[in-house]
Amino acid sequence: MLIAIIADTHLPRARRRLPEQCVAQLRGAELILHAGDISTQAALDELAALGPPVVAVHGNVDEAALARRLPGELEVEIDRVRVAMTHDAGAARGRLARLRKRFPRAHAVVFGHSHIPLHQAADGFQIFNPGSPTDRRRQPQGTMGLAQVERRAIQFELVALGP
Repeated sequence: MLIAIIADTHLPRARRRLPEQCVAQLRGAELILHAGDISTQAALDELAALGPPVVAVHGNVDEAALARRLPGELEVEIDRVRVAMTHDAGAARGRLARLRKRFPRAHAVVFGHSHIPLHQAADGFQIFNPGSPTDRRRQPQGTMGLAQVERRAIQFELVALGP
């Protein structure tokens, strides 16, 4: 199963929109994961209109109605692989161990908040932050993630979206 992963889209804001390369990846996926800071219910609805099912958690800047609609964290099982999601994974120091303890049944945790892409793994447990496709902050370009789930394993890939 091919999964597209985004976070920190902060839409709508001024003329900001998802890059076409990101939209193409989202449409081509079988599932979309959004790790929070979508901003509005309308933005989530537009994402859902792309086709694949969307699984999302709320972030710290999401409007109140959206925060009530979405959980702050969740776990989803995809072909016998358990993926947890949260928006803010806390301080960088000790993050891998802390998330492993927080989500003991998960094989991987997807998170956002920092806008900084990250993939770490230890002893079969992985954490992944796709960065942001729309608000790159101090990063050279926008990013998103892809994950392939097969044979009870998940493999993450960071996708650079260009300038």
